[in-house]
Amino acid sequence: MERVVYRQMAELDQRHWWYRARREILADLIRRSARPPENARILEIGCGTGHNLEMLGGFGEVDAVELDEEARSVAERRLGRPVMNAPLPELAGVGDRRYDLIAALDVVEHVENDAAALAAIAGKLKTGGKLLVTVPAHQWMWSAHDVVNHHKRRYSKAALKRLVEASPLQLDKIGYFNSLLFPLAVAERLSSKLRGKDDADVTLPSKPLNAALEAVFAAERHLVGRLPLPPGLSLFVVASAR
Repeated sequence: MERVVYRQMAELDQRHWWYRARREILADLIRRSARPPENARILEIGCGTGHNLEMLGGFGEVDAVELDEEARSVAERRLGRPVMNAPLPELAGVGDRRYDLIAALDVVEHVENDAAALAAIAGKLKTGGKLLVTVPAHQWMWSAHDVVNHHKRRYSKAALKRLVEASPLQLDKIGYFNSLLFPLAVAERLSSKLRGKDDADVTLPSKPLNAALEAVFAAERHLVGRLPLPPGLSLFVVASAR
């Protein structure tokens, strides 16, 4: 990702509605669908500035991987210990068959060979261990945001399903999230393109709007992993190591 993206992340990841609500949704999804054992060994691959580490730490002992030096430094302060620099798909230095849960949250879309990435991740999970993946959905939603984030692709549900089913992992659950706000996001994206203002900057909305968007997005935590949601901005997968 561009350096500016990491700086925006570090500035906003504790206040912006998207980060805050997403953490609530992912925590409930882990609790309900991944069900890690007590005191689980957990790895987050591509932890960015570490904004998910505290949430993941509620389920066990967390290790982390991040390639960007500046973001890794922020994550290390939050984690309180070193964060590994181990690119996918090699994951050099990450122990084999070590983890009960691995989270790759908006990471796989950055990797040229996503099939090799999933195969490598599978080798780091204990037998029966769980992988939680999130990715951006719908290639037709491609925008400046994807460019500055150095995305290789966005995924359809069918493509993501094929990717997991072709890997050494067993697919447990797949579905959309960020569905309630999807019509608004589509309208905004189309309007921006028509106006020629496809802007990648992330800004903090006014306090009332930020709170309202957070409440709507976070409400999905009661549904994700329980009921199939209509198309949304993101897809998730929970898969098991054989």
